[in-house]
Amino acid sequence: MAKVTRDDVARLAGTSTAVVSYVINNGPRPVAPATRERVLAAIKELGYRPDRVAQAMASRRTDLIGLIVPDARQPFFAEMAHAVEQAAADRGKMVLVGNSDYLDEREVHYLRAFLGMRVSGLILISQGPSERAATEIEAWDARVVLLHRRPEAIDDVAVVLDDVGGAQMVTRHLLEHGHEYVACLGGVESTPAYGDPVTDHVEGWRRAMREAGRPIEGRLFQAPYNRYDTYRVALDLLSGPDRPPALVCATDDQAIGVLRAARELGLDVPGELAVAGFDDVKEAALTDPPLTTVGSDREAMARAAVDLVLDDGLRLTGSRRERVRQFPSGLVVRRSCGCDG
Repeated sequence: MAKVTRDDVARLAGTSTAVVSYVINNGPRPVAPATRERVLAAIKELGYRPDRVAQAMASRRTDLIGLIVPDARQPFFAEMAHAVEQAAADRGKMVLVGNSDYLDEREVHYLRAFLGMRVSGLILISQGPSERAATEIEAWDARVVLLHRRPEAIDDVAVVLDDVGGAQMVTRHLLEHGHEYVACLGGVESTPAYGDPVTDHVEGWRRAMREAGRPIEGRLFQAPYNRYDTYRVALDLLSGPDRPPALVCATDDQAIGVLRAARELGLDVPGELAVAGFDDVKEAALTDPPLTTVGSDREAMARAAVDLVLDDGLRLTGSRRERVRQFPSGLVVRRSCGCDG
């Protein structure tokens, strides 16, 4: 069967292809109600489906937003991606999601693919972007918003959380329970030294410990971001002679791995080990015991990122404060720290 075209719709409706386009796209020119009804009836009768790719090539933009995350298997990134999808839908956009797996070459692959599809803009949750990724973005003159990572350049557009303040807050809370010190599970050797949320969580822990006059030497440990590898790290850490009395983790996923290891070793949480995380993923309320953590308004952050990636005027002319939007962190108290909540 031959493909139905816009010409076929125009012919059946007795109008021009331009009028058909105005009906399909709700503009840019008004169409008389009777004419609109004829066009819609013709579309229905012929079973016409607009060629969105062709429209994108003509307009140079689609109704798509590209979103690149490090690993959608991790609950925080999955929940953030869902929030971005909801915010994009409210703006009449759809989201394409790619997983970089923390690899620069994978991130560049998705950048090229999404930009080739003429996305309206890109939201990046990444460790970079790398020099290669930045080159791709500049070559395509792409609209890009960093989400969850502080920008390095003053011209970057970003939506971030007060990660340092949040980590200080939760570390202070653990110290207030009377623990001699609080140890920290940070990132891995390849974690960027600047701008990465995990790096900021470690910095917040350092500040809180120093404020309390507690030494930090030998109390910062490396761990992958996911629960599975952290579980194995925690087995060694918690079964050794220098087991910490309290542990703040850079992510909730790490904390979930710690809780599993503590249970396997027969440690009472929070009696023998207080644990706190960061991110307040939904699963944090269901762990045993429920996890004390640091939360944020992810829905508001996602809306801000979508607004920034779509609103050219603000991106190009807005002040530094408007272009880099920081959201506050909040302490979410549950039983893993020793509280009754």
